[in-house]
Amino acid sequence: MSTPPSDLPPPPQPAAPQTQIVGQQTAPASTVPHTPGLQPQGAGVAGQTNTLAVVSLAAGIGSFFAHIIPGIGGFTVALVAVITGFMARNQIKQTGEQGMGMATAGMIIGFVHMGLIVLGVIALIMIFIFGIALFGIAASHSSG
Repeated sequence: MSTPPSDLPPPPQPAAPQTQIVGQQTAPASTVPHTPGLQPQGAGVAGQTNTLAVVSLAAGIGSFFAHIIPGIGGFTVALVAVITGFMARNQIKQTGEQGMGMATAGMIIGFVHMGLIVLGVIALIMIFIFGIALFGIAASHSSG
């Protein structure tokens, strides 16, 4: 038995894939399924607190207690608070995370602590110079 000829056109052949240049696509070439429980990178991080902001605040507060650590000291920890505070603020501006206040507070505490250390060193130097001057005056009057 033969099939009668049909007036229908032949089925369309699949089109050859078009050449695509990277970056020139109008739509994504493929879709990535969203895994439940995981947040996509760069999106939805507004509720998270920036880790460096927490480090900055903790280092700023801890710098006052770090003077007992030999070789590190409070100045180094205060410097860490300032640097991580600047880094956190830049990251927060880019990602929209939480913690801008914590980063700023850590920076301010670090700057204040470093300023107090510098004033303390200047005061010790002045006391030392004043003591030498008084000792020199007292020694010159008592030997005469």
